[in-house]
Amino acid sequence: MRIAGRRNGIGIVAQSTALAAVVAAALLTSVSGAGSQTLAGLPAVTMPATSVGEARPVPAWTEFCARYAQECAVDPSEPAQVTLTPKLWQTVTGINRQVNTSLRAVTDMEHWGVPDRWDLAEDGSGDCEDFQLLKRKLLAQAGLPRRAMRMTVVIDEKGEGHAVLMLRTDRGDLVLDNKTSAVLPWHKTGYTYIKREADEAVRWVSLGRAVSPVVTANR
Repeated sequence: MRIAGRRNGIGIVAQSTALAAVVAAALLTSVSGAGSQTLAGLPAVTMPATSVGEARPVPAWTEFCARYAQECAVDPSEPAQVTLTPKLWQTVTGINRQVNTSLRAVTDMEHWGVPDRWDLAEDGSGDCEDFQLLKRKLLAQAGLPRRAMRMTVVIDEKGEGHAVLMLRTDRGDLVLDNKTSAVLPWHKTGYTYIKREADEAVRWVSLGRAVSPVVTANR
């Protein structure tokens, strides 16, 4: 298992350079071409996902926050949703696609030898939550408020626990996922929504499903 925080100077420089390259590539990527979402195709306005009370955080998320407190902090002065402009849409879809195509998908058991570990895919590999956490980090660097980007736990098409990133916008809640580079309205993913990070404090809220997966450990 990797010990968090043990990096030499060369590793830190390489990591920062790699992250900057991903941001630059995403922002410069054209939205034309096969499989891409164009600026003319902004999502229709839909109802947002509704929280229905408190939920217990994923244990691996709590451990992640102990290592990367800034990634989990909630600043109440930030907006809880963003206005989805064509420029912002290009940034979101570009970074989603760039991360999906640049990381190697591995399970936490293959990667770390543990059932569930949340991380930032700093070595270029990770599973579902690692993809989404890196996307949130890069989107925050591009100027999006962290408070509007909520890690979310779902049950996927295989009946397994899965993590996605929910972007809260004036057009509804959109989902960034490593299973597809299409950024979809939350209700069009086919997933069952369990819980997500709250947007007013460092805690989680339920999205209506009583039974929660113990881990989010698929690719």
